[in-house]
Amino acid sequence: MSGPDSPPAAIQVRIYGRVQGVWFRVWTVTEATDLGLTGWVRNCADGSVEALFVGLPADVEMMIAKCHEGPPSARVDDVVHWGPSKAPLEDTEFRQLSSA
Repeated sequence: MSGPDSPPAAIQVRIYGRVQGVWFRVWTVTEATDLGLTGWVRNCADGSVEALFVGLPADVEMMIAKCHEGPPSARVDDVVHWGPSKAPLEDTEFRQLSSA
């Protein structure tokens, strides 16, 4: 179990399905911010959404679980995640990036 002194986890995810044009990125920023995560989210050219979640391991896992559902108008077919990734520890917020 992770506590407040746990080192941050940094996990990158790719979400597939009907995830563009359904406010997935805005929803992700809101949910990740509510969990106290930093990182980013962006649309990908193949129609998927990619994100990097950085924070307490339990909070990162909770965000990954939320991505399996997404916002109400999304249809998530798969969430692929890998990590740990090198965390950009200088980030102080969760933000939406331009499309990749």
